[in-house]
Amino acid sequence: MTVLWAKQALTTAGWQQDVRIEIDESGRIAAIQADSQQPSGATTRTDILLPAVSNLHSHAFQRSMAGLTEKRGPDPRDTFWTWRQLMFRFLDQLTPDHVEAIAAFVQMEMLEAGYANNTEFHYLHHRPGGHLYDNIAEMAERIAAATEITGIGLTMLPVHYQYGGCDKRPLGPGQIRFGNDSEQFAKLYEETARAIQNLPSDTVLGVAPHSLRAVGREDLIATARLSKDGPIHMHLAEQLAEVDEVKESWGKRPTEWLLENADVNANWCLIHCTQMQEHETLGLAKTGAVAGLCPITESSLGDGIFDGVRYLNAGGIIGVGSDSNIRISLSEELRTLEYSQRLRDNSRAALATAEKSTARRIYEDVAKGGAQAAGRDAGRIEVGALADLMALDGSVVDLIGRTGDTILDTYIFAGDDRIVRDVWSAGRHVVTEGRHIAHDAITNRYRKVMEQLKEAV
Repeated sequence: MTVLWAKQALTTAGWQQDVRIEIDESGRIAAIQADSQQPSGATTRTDILLPAVSNLHSHAFQRSMAGLTEKRGPDPRDTFWTWRQLMFRFLDQLTPDHVEAIAAFVQMEMLEAGYANNTEFHYLHHRPGGHLYDNIAEMAERIAAATEITGIGLTMLPVHYQYGGCDKRPLGPGQIRFGNDSEQFAKLYEETARAIQNLPSDTVLGVAPHSLRAVGREDLIATARLSKDGPIHMHLAEQLAEVDEVKESWGKRPTEWLLENADVNANWCLIHCTQMQEHETLGLAKTGAVAGLCPITESSLGDGIFDGVRYLNAGGIIGVGSDSNIRISLSEELRTLEYSQRLRDNSRAALATAEKSTARRIYEDVAKGGAQAAGRDAGRIEVGALADLMALDGSVVDLIGRTGDTILDTYIFAGDDRIVRDVWSAGRHVVTEGRHIAHDAITNRYRKVMEQLKEAV
């Protein structure tokens, strides 16, 4: 039994003081006692304890190209689509060894930022040119190997990517490393299940039809069924050009088509949703699905602004992810989400309610929604839940004298991830004093990969 003690903790009963938490051998919270005496002996003492958040959307390999796409090319207007071509050219340099080292570094950064789980939207499957590895799930095994090193929780989402667009054109250079027809993808899914079978019991397998552009309508539902009761993630309505292409080919806007033709429910997570009209926003909110938001990446790529005020006020569920991993920072994702609403509406405290401050509402919503999207029994401090926990350092100057919701407001809007002191993933204590327990080894390995890749850029 692991014992934690916190001066303040945000539990499902609200903010509590002098909280003792026991974690059993399965990594679940076995007991919670507030107003307890500070214990002696083998106990980890913290100032501020929060439920840790699940990162619901990541393309790990893109971390290694951060900072390489800020120059304008020959096109007078740089867009998501020009960025994507650069990404395709870059990824052709990546080997399985590279991907494992990059994924470990990404997962370490997630943990040090306060995330306890990585939901990996994994679509880099094959060799350059689209040729299969001897083991079709070679790259999935490398993500699993990275997870063994870091101790992060993993939700693995093999991605079905079939076509280059709604007209079913063949995949182009770079992109072809993602491609599988339906039969081959079913085999990939089975082999991915084997690749992760020796990871801890909190590991989850789901599935991800990439988008309405990349999977034919006749295959979308079949792909979703592979997951059975597991998570189903899909990119939806990220770009104006994407909306126009789907509407021209499928006769409906992406969100309209999906809501009318698929059983969208709590197992689904729709990524980005930055190009939705009011009726689509309200319709998606009613389904119980999660809107997966990646505010830093969405800002970087010029995707647009998610209608968070309308969606949340309609009872919609949200979570956040780091997507391109250009900047892995939980506090910045939440800050960017709120500030985007303020800039659009010329308002302040856009996502606050009469009962909860801005940060309290956002933090609890993304903790709950991220866990749902990851298929993970976490996102809350409650007996029986997985012990995904994050401790803040209450001694930093910004938090002096702060209590209750003001702690979260200060952390998100005045502080940053340097305030994160400890992180537990399913009870595994993997970040202490702000550093991952294998920080130096993981970083040194990543450094060698970046030295190799510098010749490729």
